[in-house]
Amino acid sequence: MIRPSNAYWRTNLLYMVVLLFIWFAVSLGAGVLFVDQLDQFSIGGFKLGFWMAQQGSIYVFVALIFIYVFLMNRLDKKHGVDES
Repeated sequence: MIRPSNAYWRTNLLYMVVLLFIWFAVSLGAGVLFVDQLDQFSIGGFKLGFWMAQQGSIYVFVALIFIYVFLMNRLDKKHGVDES
């Protein structure tokens, strides 16, 4: 039987692993592996591969932070450890 605190931390670790994987995939994939394919398109006059390596990855990382906060607030409420 999984204790409630173990379930909380297990879910928290799952969120972190998934979001860190997305972070890794975007930074490596868009910045290195798929640059040639992305460079076929452009945003604001810049090739998409260059833009993703310099700006787009940062937007993805900030979005991941907001997603993590949303997920953790929902998890806190579910387990009754929220601040309100």
